Amino acid sequence: MTLMNIAGLSDEQRMMREGVLDLLSRHLPWDKIRKMDEAREFPHEAFNALAEAGYLGIFYPESLGGMGGSFKDIAVFLETLGYYYTGIAQAVTTTAIYAGMHIAKFGSPELQQAIVPGIIAGRTKLALAMSEPGTGSDVAGIKTSARREGDEFVLNGNKVWITCAHVADYLVVITKTDTGADRHQGISTLLVDAKAPGVTIKPLSMLGRRTSHANEVFFDNVHVPASNLIGGEGMAWKNIMKCLGLERLALAAISSGHCFKITEYARDYAKDRIQFGQPISKFQVIQHKLADMLIMSETARQATYRVAELLDGGHPALQETSIAKIVATDNNFKCADIGLQVLGGAGYSMEYDMQMFFRDSRVGPIGGGSNEIQRNVLAKLMDL
Repeated sequence: MTLMNIAGLSDEQRMMREGVLDLLSRHLPWDKIRKMDEAREFPHEAFNALAEAGYLGIFYPESLGGMGGSFKDIAVFLETLGYYYTGIAQAVTTTAIYAGMHIAKFGSPELQQAIVPGIIAGRTKLALAMSEPGTGSDVAGIKTSARREGDEFVLNGNKVWITCAHVADYLVVITKTDTGADRHQGISTLLVDAKAPGVTIKPLSMLGRRTSHANEVFFDNVHVPASNLIGGEGMAWKNIMKCLGLERLALAAISSGHCFKITEYARDYAKDRIQFGQPISKFQVIQHKLADMLIMSETARQATYRVAELLDGGHPALQETSIAKIVATDNNFKCADIGLQVLGGAGYSMEYDMQMFFRDSRVGPIGGGSNEIQRNVLAKLMDL
C-alpha cells in the first residue's frame, strides 16, 4: 500500500502516474536496478520506453512537437519517476530540463527544430556542462572560454560534475565569450557535439546516482559552429536565471517521490522484522520514526505542489522554489538516514536497498544549486 495521498490529481494525472509506474516495472525491474547501480550502467531501455510512450514531450510546447504539460503535470511525472527510482528521474531531467530547456527557450528556430524532436523521441541525449573545478557554485567565475573565429567558436576549458555527459550526444556548455567582461557579463551558451575532436569525457566514480553518474569534460580547441550559439552572445547568465524555477521544481519533485519510496520500504521492513517476539513496527519508538518520515515526505510534497501551482499561475515563485528545493532534498536525506536506522544492521548492509537510497539521496542538498546557495537567495529576498 502506498503512503502517498494522490487526492487533488486529475484523472489524467492519475492515469499518467499509473502508466509510468507500469512502464518502469516492465523496462526497469527492481532487481535490474541493483545490478545497474553496481555496474554504473545508464538505464537506456527505460529511457527509450518513456520516450516511445510520449512522456518526454510533457516538458515542451506543442509548437515544438511536445505535449505542453502544465507545471503540475511535470511535478506529477517527476515525482513518480523519483518514487520509482531516482536514477531514471535524473537521466530524464538532465536531457529534457537542465540542458534541453536552454534550447527550447532560447535556441534559434533552426536549432530547436534540429534538437528538440530528437529529445522527445529519445534519440538525442544532452548534458549541461556548467560547473568547473575551481568554481562549483560560483558560476559567474567560470574560466572555460570560447573565442570567435569567423563562423566558428574555438572552445577551451574544463568542466566537472557533469551528469550524463558519458551518454550525451550534445553538451550545452556555459562559457566565457568575452574574457574581459565583468563577472556576470560575457557568458554565453554553446551546443557542442560530444563526439567533436578535442572533446574528452572522463567518467567519475560517484557515491550515489551511479546509473546517471557525473563526469569530467575537457575541451581542447574544439570548433563549434556559430549557429550553435544559444540565446545570443553574452546572454547566458540571464537565461540561466530564467530556467531556475523549473529546475528547482524538478529537484523538489524527484526528492519528494523518493521520500515516500524510502518511507514505504522502511515501513514494510519494520512490519516483517521480528524482535522480542513481535514485529518492530509495534514498538512506539519505531512507529514515531516512521511517522516522522511520513511527515517529512508529505511536507516535501506540499512544498513541491505549491511551487507548481504558483508557476502555473504565472508567478515567478522565486522564494517558494528555493524553499521547496531545500525542504524536499533535506527531507529526502533525513528520511534515508532515519530509514537506515530503522533497518539497523540491515540498513548498513549492501544486501538491502536502503544503502542505495541513502547514497542516492545525499546529492540532493549539494546539486542544482546547493542548499546553502538557496539560503543565500532567500536572504537576499528578505533584504538582508
